[in-house]
Amino acid sequence: MQKYVPVVSKTGKPLMPTTNGRANELIAKGKALRRFSKGIFYIKLIEREDGDVQDIVVGIDPGSKKEAYTIKSESHTFLNIECDAITWVKDSVKRRREARRNRRGRKTPCRQPRFNNKSKPKVPPSTKARWGLKLRIVNWLKNVFPITHFIVEDIKAKTLKNGRRWNLSFSPLEVGKSWFYSELEKLGELELKQGWETQIFRDHCGLTKSKDKMSGVFECHCVDSWVLADWCLGGTGLVDNKEILYITPLQFHRRQLQVFNFAKKGIRKLYGGTQSLGFKRGSLVKHTKYGICLIGGTSKGLISLHTIKDFKRLCQNAKVTDIQFLTYNSWRWVHSSPV
Repeated sequence: MQKYVPVVSKTGKPLMPTTNGRANELIAKGKALRRFSKGIFYIKLIEREDGDVQDIVVGIDPGSKKEAYTIKSESHTFLNIECDAITWVKDSVKRRREARRNRRGRKTPCRQPRFNNKSKPKVPPSTKARWGLKLRIVNWLKNVFPITHFIVEDIKAKTLKNGRRWNLSFSPLEVGKSWFYSELEKLGELELKQGWETQIFRDHCGLTKSKDKMSGVFECHCVDSWVLADWCLGGTGLVDNKEILYITPLQFHRRQLQVFNFAKKGIRKLYGGTQSLGFKRGSLVKHTKYGICLIGGTSKGLISLHTIKDFKRLCQNAKVTDIQFLTYNSWRWVHSSPV
């Protein structure tokens, strides 16, 4: 259960979060409506259109496998998020390139090469996917929290290779983060900190960081995003909320011209796509039997449904008439209490 509940006004403007008890009281009195947004429960006020807000900061700790976000005011920690990074795009692009080149040696329809590699700024697909996920999460949070500041641990790319110093513009990491920072500056005030500065903040608060990067506890990644957010607004240095919302991006099988391996008699079947009988895969739906779940693949006019927590398949024979669409979705989530 969330320790604090986000609040939006009648017109959709984010206001200061409130406690669970106060949120339930407003709902019981008919002054607010229950709302849900991809893992976050919030309330929408019926009467108020505006209100006073305080400065709220989002601390961001990027990583190669895991990333952390903390939404915090000067005195309260509203939400901690640990998110899996997108790591599969580079291999997918490589397989797509190899398949296209192989088709050019066969009697298979293929498009003419498009020489558009000189478009600027050029961000590689894998890098754009990594930093694009961060931006989607920030925009999602900004819809329910009155965020005013962003503080990010600035990561550096190695520029020394085999005794030769390369220009930073050759690093996809540097190009990607520069694009991300420029987008954040459009949403609020941005501040960057180095890794050694994060360690100083962490030591000052008396906190330690776990060496097990995949343990999934607060001390693993969220501790860094928390100390960054706490330092930005001059907080107390005392952790008041260690609950974590875990987010895992969904991996979709994009449409391909053909499968990579042919079947009997040299026949190659069509494969891929992100639509299942009119539903976009990964969408949040409500089924008459299984309740809230996610859309999977389709076969013979029926749809497979999956759980939100671990994407475990519930069934493969769901009918379209038994499914109610709720919202589009690109990740699954699970709440966890502090260990």
